[in-house]
Parts: sequence; C-alpha cells; structure tokens
Amino acid sequence: MLSFVVFDEDTPGRAFDLRNAYLVGPDGIGIGTDVSQTDDGVIRCESVERASAGLSLQVPLREIAQLKPRGTEREALPKLGDLSLRTCLLPARERPYLLSLELARHRIMFFLNKLEDWALFDLPGDDPIMQQFELARQTFTRALVAEGSGGEEAPSGGHTVEADRLAWRALVLAIDAGEQLAIREASRDMPARLDGSTYAEAVRAYVSSSGEQPPANVPIIVQNSLGVTLPGRPVIGCSVSPARSSEALQRIVAASCDFVHLPMRWIDLEPEEGSYSFASTDRWIEWAVRKARLPVFAGPVIDFRTGDAPDWIYIWENDYETLRELVYEHLKAIVTRYRRTVSRWTVASGLHVNSNFRMSYEQILDLTRLCVLLVKKLQPSAKVQIEIDEPWGEHYAVSRQSIPPVMYADTVCQAGIPVDAFAVRLTMGVPRRGCATRDLMEISSILDRYAALERPIMVTACGVPSVPRVAPEGETFAEPGYWREPWSEQMQSAWLANVTSVVLAKPFVHGLCWAGLADPPGAPAGLGLVGPTATAKPALERFAGIRRSMVEGQSWITVDSPAVHAAPSSQTTTDPITS
Repeated sequence: MLSFVVFDEDTPGRAFDLRNAYLVGPDGIGIGTDVSQTDDGVIRCESVERASAGLSLQVPLREIAQLKPRGTEREALPKLGDLSLRTCLLPARERPYLLSLELARHRIMFFLNKLEDWALFDLPGDDPIMQQFELARQTFTRALVAEGSGGEEAPSGGHTVEADRLAWRALVLAIDAGEQLAIREASRDMPARLDGSTYAEAVRAYVSSSGEQPPANVPIIVQNSLGVTLPGRPVIGCSVSPARSSEALQRIVAASCDFVHLPMRWIDLEPEEGSYSFASTDRWIEWAVRKARLPVFAGPVIDFRTGDAPDWIYIWENDYETLRELVYEHLKAIVTRYRRTVSRWTVASGLHVNSNFRMSYEQILDLTRLCVLLVKKLQPSAKVQIEIDEPWGEHYAVSRQSIPPVMYADTVCQAGIPVDAFAVRLTMGVPRRGCATRDLMEISSILDRYAALERPIMVTACGVPSVPRVAPEGETFAEPGYWREPWSEQMQSAWLANVTSVVLAKPFVHGLCWAGLADPPGAPAGLGLVGPTATAKPALERFAGIRRSMVEGQSWITVDSPAVHAAPSSQTTTDPITS
C-alpha cells in the first residue's frame, strides 16, 4: 500500500481536500482510483497491482505553498494556481511518504528530462531559468536533510514540518522554472517555423539520409527527430455553434480565424431516427465557403459521450452489429452532404474512453477503422483525424474496459488505419473528468508524447472558462482548478497567449481550434471568446493578434522576465506570460 503524509500548519492534517486523485502507472496512465484521506492527513492508496505506482491529484499550490520554512524571508513565491500534479513511481511500503517531497522529486526529474528532450541542456548556469531551477534543487536537498530529523514511529512517519515546507517551496520554484522553459523552447522554435526554415532543414536532412527528394509540401519524418515536420505556418480557428449565427459573429470569425470549425453532434443533426435537421449547419457552411472563403473543418461526427448521442440510439447500445450499421449510415449521410465543402473531418472522438456505449477492444478498433475508411472512400481529398479525449488517460483509472489514449493511438497506426492526424482535446478548468488544470510544461510534454506516433497533431476543443465553473447540481465532478489566478476574462486571455505559444511552435502541430466562439445566451460565462451578447472578451483580441502575427511571419513570443507573470493586465499585447 502507498500512503502519503500531508501537514496542516505544523502538524499532520487535512491541508486541502482530496480532488481528482487517482493512481498512475508507467507513462502516467491511470491504474486505479481507490484513494482516500484520513482525518490526520494521511492519503492512502490501495493499488490492485503490485508494481510501483504514483499518485496524481489536484493541489491548491497558490494557498499551501505560501507556508515558509523557518529562517527564510517572506518573499512572495510565484502564484501557480490549483494544478494537477503527480509523484514518481514509488514502491509500496508501510512507512508513509511525504507528499510534498515526492511531488517535488518528480517535478525536478521532469525538468531535467525536458532539458534533454528539448535540447536546452546547454543553457548557461547564469540563465535566469537555470538559476531558479538550481534554487529549487538546493531547496529540495535541504528538504531531504530536514526530513531525516524525525522519528519514524511518530504520527507523521518521521517527516518534519520543516521538510514539508521546504519541499513545497522547491516544488513551486521547479514548476515555475518549467513553465519558463516551455516558453523558452517555443520562443526558440517559432521564428524558424514561421519563416519556413524548420521545414527546409527537414527536407535537406531527408535528402541527405535517403538520397531522394520528397514530394512538395508533405510532412517530413527525419531520423532522430520528434514527430513529423509540417510545411507552412500553423493555423488557428474557432468552433462555432450551428444554432447561433449572426453578422456580428461572422465578422469576428472572418477577422480572426484561418478556418471555421462546425460541430456535427449526432443529437442535433438527427434528433429522431431517420429525420435530419441541416438548416443551422448549412447556414454557417454556406457563409464560410461563399462569402468568407474560409476552409471548413467539421466533427466529430461520431461521439458517444452523454449529451452528444441521440436518445433513440440507446436502444441499440448492447447490439454492436446494429450500432455499427447505424454509425455507417449516419456517417455516410453527413459526409455525402458536405464533402464538397468540408476539407478536414474529425470522424470520431473519444471511442477509447468507452464511457457510455460499452464496447470491446476489438469493437472499438473496428468502429475506428470503419469511420476512417468510409470517409476516405467518400471523399479521398479530405484530411481525416481521430480525436483523443482525456489525453492524460484518467479514464483508464476508472474503467479497464477503456483503452489508454496513447495505446489506442499507437494501435490505430499499427493496424494500418490511414488516419491523417490525431486531434488532442485540450479543455481545462471545466468540472468534467479529464479537464483538470495542468501547467505549461505538462501541456507541452503531452503533445510530444503523441508526436512520437509520427502523425500530425491538431489541438482541438482548446479552452478555459472566463469565470470559475462549478459542476451542475447532481454531478460529482471535482472542482478542476485554475492556472495562476482564479479564472477570469483576463486569466483566460493570459492562458490563451501562453498555451498557443507552446502549442503552435511545435513543428508537428498543424493547428489549434478554440473550443467555442460565443457563450450561449442566458448561460454563465464560459469558454467563448465573446460573451452571450456578442461582447468581445480580452481573449478575442489576443486570439486575433496571434493570427495577425503569424500571417505577417512574425513571432509574438517574448521571454523578457526571469519569472512567470500572468497577473491581470489592461495591456493588449500578445506576448505570453509577461502580461
């Protein structure tokens, strides 16, 4: 059994509630959810596997990390927010581990690994990022020394409050340094991506190694490099609601997007079996194609999540052969109607999560193959992608009938299913499983993991709310946390600037799609770039400014501060982190 001690002030206790907690195995994939916390602050984890495991959980760093070790000045630490963090893989033992120490240990190891992965290991020792990381490492060493001063028979398991406070401090410094490192990598790579030199270098390397000239403007795979290298600049767009269309919203899309994304929810298009409703979707597509002349991306067409699948289809949830036939007919009807206007299809989303319609491993892969091959047959010129929901794999901790996301994507490739790209959903701050808030280094790293599959990556459903979101009445999802400061319109804008920097600089990322253009009328402020009355939020100006910079071939990413600052600001600059 794994157990962890948490200190509340000077004694073991509940310093914070247990939220979004689950056990992780290799690659951070969830392996169990039997995690509980006692009144004396001990977190107990019962794993069904005997192998080493780690703990992932939501930690309110902004509050807990302000506790200072004795003898230190009360300087302000960076405000990191409420983030999902994890420990290293640890062997089971009777004596509890110190949670803060193990979180800090993993983060320091994580930082060192990314230094090598991103070829930034030659940063000089006087670089502000390395200076901060060195301070974190030294503080972690002090925590290791301090924890040895307690008796193992004590209620705290021999850990001391001094070690706990030092470890929290080391963790905060290391996470902050890691976010700066992620931005540093982006600022280094973005200019070469925009001016085409990254792709030109990949072509030269390909010719040198193979002796052949590749076809023009195709993804290049270069030996000993991560993922594919794509031609051209990345694209950004926004998902629009078919049910809401106006000239004001159309002007916003035309001025700020490279493409328009149309959701294709089954429940909206075929609310009753055999009775289709296309009017709302047709209106947006006609505008995009005839007036705005913007590319149209669409989907997911097949998505079995609650709220997306029509009620009438549930009668067939235990009859796979009939369900498969319904999927075939629905997909055929949608693609046949829009194949002259849609250039990129997300054919299916979240099949690997297997949370609503229970299917076997073989059935999930069969349905994936059916969706991809049918669209390829009906529209050979279209790009076809599969969407990965819950990319960190939390769902596998809940259900072993699901498939870990990286394994699912790898199996799709190994099975020869001709998918053109993988779409990775990146929604955070929403009370739904898989939407816990993570830091910039974690976001950058998860994209690197999918890039190893040697397919282009499209970031979809990207977004955070402009106000804190709470779970609807009756739902049990834990509060999903926030980045740096509680969610607000200013913090939504700051997160957008930072995440687009990290994502779009990567040569294997085709583009990014924001989760929603406008918040629904009468609903609380949400993921939209404009409010319910079409009033622009600060994030919209950021979004449009980033696109303008890319069109002009100019990088908007700057690193001009030794620390990450994302406090609300009235500035309209698109520089990440520093505003």
